[in-house]
Amino acid sequence: MSNNLMKKKLQGKVAIVTGGASGIGETTARALADHGARAVVIADIQAEKGRAVAESIGLERCSYVQCDVTDEEQVEAMVEWTATTYGGLDVMFSNAGTTTRLPQTILDLDFSEYDRVMRVNARSMAVCVKHAARKMVELGTRGAIVCMSSAGAEKATVDKTDYMMSKRAVLGLMRSASLQLGRHGIRVNSVSPGMVYTPLVEELGYAWEDMEKYIGPYMSLKGETLTAEHVAETVAFLASDEGALVTGVDLAVDGGIIATPFLE
Repeated sequence: MSNNLMKKKLQGKVAIVTGGASGIGETTARALADHGARAVVIADIQAEKGRAVAESIGLERCSYVQCDVTDEEQVEAMVEWTATTYGGLDVMFSNAGTTTRLPQTILDLDFSEYDRVMRVNARSMAVCVKHAARKMVELGTRGAIVCMSSAGAEKATVDKTDYMMSKRAVLGLMRSASLQLGRHGIRVNSVSPGMVYTPLVEELGYAWEDMEKYIGPYMSLKGETLTAEHVAETVAFLASDEGALVTGVDLAVDGGIIATPFLE
């Protein structure tokens, strides 16, 4: 597919990207703008970074709104502001998320950490889908909603029980919402990346060289490196008219991790 064709398909779209101040969210915000979206709203709690990204994309078509996605009132206000400011809402990429800070096996599950992870990764996802969809229904928009899941929704690990549960919950939300919103012409899908080296991963103390050595055996596409750009382009496809009949689907962008067994 040519880049020009994709740009035409996203021309005139208004999009929200939660967690758009860094990582996959930032890269996707840039991709949606590059593919012709007339407005991209970055919703994030990182004010300085969010404003910098919006400025670098161009304030004539990109805005930053401070929003804690775990607060339903803030999400509702952010969606309302977007629709009022730009005259509509066509795309919601519900991307904001976190990972566990503790080793979390079922034998030593810390439920305060569990609650934090589930609140950010699962509950806030439902909040974003709810309010984006309500606005699209109100406006009569045949919109697209994309949720961030993970290859971890399909794979077991030795110490991230809460994270895996939270990402599996996203798939249940996506499939239920796609069925319920299809009558309104709203498509709901999810994307499941493998491990991408983002600022969040770096903050956890992982070096890319170590990650590459660890992940490599699990990828069926040997010698490939998964980047945020790969994920962003998949989201752009799902948000565009090229994906007009794609709904209720989780697209894995993982180099084949889901297709291969985890090794000890």
